[in-house]
Amino acid sequence: MTVTEPAPPAAPTPPLAARARAVGGSPVRDILAVTARPEVINFAGGLPAPELFDADGIADAYRAVLAETPAQALQYSTTEGEPALRAALAARNSVRGLPTHADDLLVTTGSQQALSLLSTALLEPGDPVLVESPCYLAALQSFRLAGARVVAVPGDGDGLDPEALEELVVRERPKLLYTVPTFQNPTGRTLPAARRAAVAAVAARHGLWIVEDDPYGELRYEGERVPWIAAHPGAEDRTVLLGSFSKVMAPGMRLGWLRAPAALRRACAVAKQAADLHTPTVNQLAAARYLADHDLDAHVRRVAAVYAERRDAMLTGLADALPEGATWNRPEGGMFLWVRLPEPYDTTALLPRVVRRDVAYVPGAPFHPADPDHSTLRLCFVTQTPAEIGEGLRRLGAGLRDRG
Repeated sequence: MTVTEPAPPAAPTPPLAARARAVGGSPVRDILAVTARPEVINFAGGLPAPELFDADGIADAYRAVLAETPAQALQYSTTEGEPALRAALAARNSVRGLPTHADDLLVTTGSQQALSLLSTALLEPGDPVLVESPCYLAALQSFRLAGARVVAVPGDGDGLDPEALEELVVRERPKLLYTVPTFQNPTGRTLPAARRAAVAAVAARHGLWIVEDDPYGELRYEGERVPWIAAHPGAEDRTVLLGSFSKVMAPGMRLGWLRAPAALRRACAVAKQAADLHTPTVNQLAAARYLADHDLDAHVRRVAAVYAERRDAMLTGLADALPEGATWNRPEGGMFLWVRLPEPYDTTALLPRVVRRDVAYVPGAPFHPADPDHSTLRLCFVTQTPAEIGEGLRRLGAGLRDRG
């Protein structure tokens, strides 16, 4: 008779660093895990519509670089990024009103990595960082993981208030201001040109550094483009501009970039060397080849036209789906709109009931760095067709009315 020895106990987990213990996971990622079932109409994610990817054009670009320059495409690369891609990105920035040289740019593994690199390069524990309220969740994660003290700048439906910003800059002496001024995540709002100029003036007067995140700016459906804060006098030498191909080409390529003055860019490059050495070479070369062989702007216009129809479908159906007294905005572009339900609705408490109806949203509370508004929620309108949006709103309305 063979006696089976009991398995030895698993080794205990080593003590986590205080920053890892203090920062939780992303509520959006948690919701996506719960709502991964195909029957769920998911307004919670920030996912571009996969059927609109230019899969053939991207595949052609990969085939070309692997056929023509396989040794380069499959080899290590420089931390700063492939010269061909940096040159193409610099040209796109320059055409859009911000003179940029290839050497001004650092290619990152998605613009989320740019936030992590900046946090590593700039932030000491306890440093104040100013943010919008509500704010992009993963930025809050990054700053808090670095031990920063996050301070919300008051604002309204148009975004942060420059006068309130100036008061906080004087009082807090922050390390930086983080903002998504165009089609903001989560609200979809756009900071008007006059406020951008005022923010730039505050930066010039008080030496404030600005991190301007622009992942959605090219997805405009109506209205005129508003210039970057980085392009305004007074901000040009103290603004880090972040960009990404995730919403206009494909998120799976994990390609982003930051434009920054030389000393800060070098510090971010050192941080990147410690993180991943460099962004995958083949992805960078494929993106550069795609930009050379295809008209990305024409592709974005086609995508934006479809997204505009989906936004309009959601706007049309909200009045019937939401309770009387609810309010929402009309974004001119991007991927999200912001809803406030009347009292006493609590969107966090309501979510499980709504998910039982096979539809999902993101509660607004986690986006607030302080004083969460539990009556708010974010809806993403780009991933579903107009028909699916209509059905999803019908389910949402039923879930909100369900008191069981």
